[in-house]
Amino acid sequence: MKDNIKKTLKYLASAALAVLLLWVSFREVEWAEFWEQLKSCRWEFILLSMAAGSFAFWLRAVRWRQLLLPIDDSITRTTTFNGINIGNISNFLFPRIGEFIRCGVITRRSAPVDPSRPDHRKATYDKVLGTVVLERGWELLVMLLMLAIVVFGGFNRFGGFFVEQIWTPMASRLDFSIWWIVAVLVLAGSAGLFALWRYRSSNAFCSKVWGIFRGLVQGFSSCLRMERKWLFFAYTAFIWVMYWLMAASTMWAAPFLEGLDLIDALFLSLVGGLGFAVPVPGGIGAFHFIISLALSAVYGIPMEMGIIYATLSHTSQAITQILFGLGSYAYESLHR
Repeated sequence: MKDNIKKTLKYLASAALAVLLLWVSFREVEWAEFWEQLKSCRWEFILLSMAAGSFAFWLRAVRWRQLLLPIDDSITRTTTFNGINIGNISNFLFPRIGEFIRCGVITRRSAPVDPSRPDHRKATYDKVLGTVVLERGWELLVMLLMLAIVVFGGFNRFGGFFVEQIWTPMASRLDFSIWWIVAVLVLAGSAGLFALWRYRSSNAFCSKVWGIFRGLVQGFSSCLRMERKWLFFAYTAFIWVMYWLMAASTMWAAPFLEGLDLIDALFLSLVGGLGFAVPVPGGIGAFHFIISLALSAVYGIPMEMGIIYATLSHTSQAITQILFGLGSYAYESLHR
């Protein structure tokens, strides 16, 4: 009962944050002008953006399968594709829940270790979760690396946005060095792991948590046993090309952004990724706010105009995710 209350409160807080950010983003919008600008958009480029997003889902699925093959080589591309799609649509209900749900899709489709024990799967939930942690961690690392290259390579162009709009407000709210926070977290994590290892045989709770931790490590280490590792990096590169094309296509669709180039599209794609990192359902509100803020701070485009680009980008991809998510859910239900 208490867990259900906590989950409900977390969801309400997340939804409230999304509503607040939407209100902040849209509060100065002149709706007559908003609809006129939407009518003037080139919708063929929006369709191109949606096609690029769809192909990115497939590339993420085959990349994830590369991590899963050392655990269970019977996992198919269709299964990982469905897992990605169902996870995406689940994130609209509760932020980050999709990462756990897609693990369940894989576990249910995994082959049994022993035919006489069909419930004992090769790809156990904790192992699959380890591959998800690895995949999302790698995705975050690549995004931050690209962001650093773009910002420092064109600091005069983009640096002011991150310094004035992100770093300075964040630093002003910290009363002490952020490195103290990192040190405390590292020490607490190390102490927790030592306690789990020390009492793994004598305490039922520690034994259970230690088993889950071992499964995560095994899933994480699947990268080391992955065949043709170069494919993993090639898929990552193509995924980011698709993200780049999504942002560029939406930019080409908006007549008021004609002066921007492909470097600007990459910048907007990376900034949008930061918006999706905020714990709100489907990035709603956070994506709109940070994109319109970036267009205003870097290019001097009014917030009420930037929100048009953000709405085009987010809504087109949301529709794509919902359509593919429903299709994958129907497929998995019929082939249960």
